[in-house]
Amino acid sequence: MSFTTANLPDVVKSQFLFKLKANIDSFSALVGIQLLAMLFSMGGANSYVSSSDRMVLSISYFSSDVVIAFTMIWAFVTGITITTKPNRNFDFVFVTNRLSSSLANILFLLTASIVGGVTAILARGLLLAVRYIFFHEHYFTLPVTSFDFLIGVGATVLYLFCLSAIGYFVGALVQFSKLFVIVIPAVLIGMLFISAVINSEPYLVYVYEFYLVEPSFGLFFFKVVLTAFLFFIASIGILNRMEVRR
Repeated sequence: MSFTTANLPDVVKSQFLFKLKANIDSFSALVGIQLLAMLFSMGGANSYVSSSDRMVLSISYFSSDVVIAFTMIWAFVTGITITTKPNRNFDFVFVTNRLSSSLANILFLLTASIVGGVTAILARGLLLAVRYIFFHEHYFTLPVTSFDFLIGVGATVLYLFCLSAIGYFVGALVQFSKLFVIVIPAVLIGMLFISAVINSEPYLVYVYEFYLVEPSFGLFFFKVVLTAFLFFIASIGILNRMEVRR
């Protein structure tokens, strides 16, 4: 019998480091999906063409919007897949419980969100470099300060972390009962249908206005972090109940 007492921080740290290695395929998928998004962005986010008798003027606008959108999908899916049974079975390597496993998962999703957010923002520079090298095009860029860049990265990381929390919650529900595979899409589609019947704006509009139109970064930070926290707390509660059931 061992006299070594395992405490929660040490167990969480060990599981977190293990999950980084065990889920390395998630980062490979991130690279692939961002390269695919860059391919879709190669023609520009918006284009404007004007012509006269002697000249044709074509203007294209390039941004990381498509790459960020694809990365958000990746974050949501990653949050779901980390709750699947094969990933949960990895935890049996350690002396652990559902709480330490969930905390390690949250740290992993936070790390993945940081990596995804930074690479998604930097993808625009790579996209412009590729077009310059292969198409010999010249660009005019708006000046971006270090503060603006950090705000952009921070906001992207927060969005990814919040979506991964929602994905983690959805994955926990599905692991608790497979009926949620049908219930969740049915509820979402039903809400859209009800909005159309009563001639009101879809609920996604209110979600968009609540999170994406917030002018204050401090308030935006509070909203997103609180939302992610609530989804993670709900997920931990669901997964703990699974342990009791078994």
